[in-house]
Amino acid sequence: MFIETETTPNPATLKFLPGRQVMPQGTRDFATPEDAEASPLAQTLFDTGEVTGVFFGADFVSVTAAPGVAWSDLKPQVVAVLLDHFVSEAPLFTGGDASSFSVPPEAVHEELGDDEGTEDIVAQINELLESRVRPAVAGDGGDIRYRGFRDGVVFLQMQGACSGCPSSTATLKHGIEGLLKHYVPEVKEVRAA
Repeated sequence: MFIETETTPNPATLKFLPGRQVMPQGTRDFATPEDAEASPLAQTLFDTGEVTGVFFGADFVSVTAAPGVAWSDLKPQVVAVLLDHFVSEAPLFTGGDASSFSVPPEAVHEELGDDEGTEDIVAQINELLESRVRPAVAGDGGDIRYRGFRDGVVFLQMQGACSGCPSSTATLKHGIEGLLKHYVPEVKEVRAA
């Protein structure tokens, strides 16, 4: 088995591609060692003591190194952990697969909600996020989550390599905001949630 690596716009995060499916659907972000207890793979990566974030995408795992950790030292450890996991066909989550896994309420960011009567606008926003934004963000080792639409403002949450990335603000303000404003005139601004 060969695991490819790709850089991401976030210098602290590398994207690892095992050449097989990681998540059958959706994504999962592990921002703390406590979050990682739900996944033996994520927990093993955090147990290196040099990892501050793990993100599972459809066919990749993004890993964020702790401040001051050199990827030249950490990368071989991460590749070894991923190889062991995928070669042994170990379960991704405690208790089997992602279908039996639920995110505890405290780990989920509270939805900000939508203004009344904006269902059509919200549907347009979500369609653009799914078809145009999410594939591009996944290419950089992350994901984006819709959190709400209030008073012309779209609230989004960046995950994986995109969370904490130096260019994430520019991505939100110049890329995503420009796209949404162009196609959905009711959108006045995009903010991180």
